[in-house]
Amino acid sequence: MEKLTEYFKLQKEIYDYFGYEEDWCKFPISDAREFYWELNQNSNGSGYVVFAKTIKGCKGEDDSDCYKNSIYTQRFLKKWVYIGQDFTMILVDTHCDGNKFLQIFDNAKEIK
Repeated sequence: MEKLTEYFKLQKEIYDYFGYEEDWCKFPISDAREFYWELNQNSNGSGYVVFAKTIKGCKGEDDSDCYKNSIYTQRFLKKWVYIGQDFTMILVDTHCDGNKFLQIFDNAKEIK
C-alpha cells in the first residue's frame, strides 16, 4: 500500500508546515486556495472567515457566491488559525451537516 504510505507522509508535511498537531479529533483538509478571503477573529480566537471567487463577491458588492464559515474553537487545540508564509489554515465549522474542516487559503488572496 505505497499510496497509503504516501498519503500519511503528505499529511504530515502539511501539518508540519502549519505547526498543526492533531489532538482528539481528526479533521479533513479543504482546499480553498482559489478563493479571496477575509479573516475576522476575536481576541478569544472565535470569529469567522468570509470567502468568494472575487474580491467584490467577498465584500458583498456583487452577486457572486460568498461563503462564511465560523472558526471552530475545538477545545483540545491550542489555536485554530495557523498562518504560514504562503498559506493559512483555519479550523472551520460550516454549520452544514456537522462538517468541520482544516480549510487552507492562499495568503496572496487575503483581503486585509
